[in-house]
Amino acid sequence: MDEQMNNIILVPTDFSEVTENAMNQAAAAAKYLKSKLVLLHVIDKTTKAQLKKEHEDKGAINQKLSALAVKVKKGFGIDAEIMAKEGDIFSTIGEVAKDLGVKLVYLGTHGKVGLQKLTGSFALKVVTSSPVPVVVVQKRPLTEGYKKIVLPITSDAGPWEKTTWAAFIAKNFNAEIHILQIDSNELSASVKIITGHFDKQGVKYSVTKTDGSNFSKKVIDYATTSLSDMIMIMTNPDKSFTKFILGSYDEEMIFNTPQIPVMCINPRKYNWEKIFK
Repeated sequence: MDEQMNNIILVPTDFSEVTENAMNQAAAAAKYLKSKLVLLHVIDKTTKAQLKKEHEDKGAINQKLSALAVKVKKGFGIDAEIMAKEGDIFSTIGEVAKDLGVKLVYLGTHGKVGLQKLTGSFALKVVTSSPVPVVVVQKRPLTEGYKKIVLPITSDAGPWEKTTWAAFIAKNFNAEIHILQIDSNELSASVKIITGHFDKQGVKYSVTKTDGSNFSKKVIDYATTSLSDMIMIMTNPDKSFTKFILGSYDEEMIFNTPQIPVMCINPRKYNWEKIFK
């Protein structure tokens, strides 16, 4: 993670129930992390069409955002800034995150309900275009912080980014890290480095080994039975580290049926290589 990030959590909203749930989880996290909360609505073609249909202007968006900020203040005792910006959800969310230097993005995903339909491949595009980790939230409420975090380890290629974020979240929320690794000598060597970092940071952890068959289901089942509050995964970069890819197993974890929040991290080249040093 980048120490130069500002203490800001960004929450894109289309005013649907699930994005309000993301807002609530982000507000709870902001209290733990002593961060500022920024609520963003991207005014895209869908928004403009909806405003035209309802005979409203863009001022209606600011009114809705202000109403959400009031809910945050009443429910969590913190202030939330609001922002409405023209663009599209695939690029503008990432651009705002970069411009503000935010630390985290909380993204609510849903089916067909909602103004901008942040679902399926649409949500994944937002995740892979973000310069900072994205916590993907579904409808399940969670406002008591994170106490148990599942950290899947499937490769010795670049888990350092995920490791530093896991330590950061664990220390701030007093959480335990549950490492679930594919059983191999190579991965065990990487996990030894990871747990060594956790030891230095005073982070509580456990390690469980499993075979690699149907791994995404095993991660979800493990997270469910251990009553975990978050799953932490990492995308795969291309050679230039300018594009990031989520596989089908990542999508299964992100849209898991128990609706456990998933933090998705796009790695940087330095931390991708650091585990070997």
